[in-house]
Amino acid sequence: MALNTSSPAVLNASNLTCIREERILFDALDLDFQPGDIWQIAGANGTGKTSLLRILAGLMEPENGEVCYQQTAIQKCAEEYHQDLLYLGHSPGVKSELTVLENLKFNLQLCSQDTEQCEKLLEQVDLFGFADTLAAHLSAGQHRRIALARLWLTQAKIWILDEPFTAIDKLGVKRLEQRILEHADQGGIVILTTHQDLSLPKSRYQTLTLERIFS
Repeated sequence: MALNTSSPAVLNASNLTCIREERILFDALDLDFQPGDIWQIAGANGTGKTSLLRILAGLMEPENGEVCYQQTAIQKCAEEYHQDLLYLGHSPGVKSELTVLENLKFNLQLCSQDTEQCEKLLEQVDLFGFADTLAAHLSAGQHRRIALARLWLTQAKIWILDEPFTAIDKLGVKRLEQRILEHADQGGIVILTTHQDLSLPKSRYQTLTLERIFS
């Protein structure tokens, strides 16, 4: 799991409480994430999985508690934290009026000379041959692959992924799981939600199951 459990956590959450529509989703939650960690956030719909990811990404404020990156509250090191963070939410963020290649270059802020690299990347996510196809003509699964392609180029240390396997076929799931393992093996941190069972070795990831709180 973690590569070095003796050092302070790179990312940690302390005493997190989340309330939505006057209902407590989770309360007094403490989490530590070390280099090499893969965490699956599980639980039934409505238990706060997406809310927790958004709080960890700094996109949503908790009712109580704080999230720290390298022992500093993320609000106080927002620029550094967001440089080291890749967040992929439910929406793939694909622009229908752009081609596959244009979307990829836009998402990764790549310049024109990176076209060859982009095409190699599209092959990794099973979109080879679609570079000049308008995204409007693609399926939901292909939209998701465009978003996931950035996982093969990003330098971000922390990946927060909300349902990354949605609309992906078995081969795509296998490739994505392998990429997640590679990132963790290189000292990265992966925090994800998924409704399907992971086929990763049990020793390589931890699961946090959020329970429904009746209040």
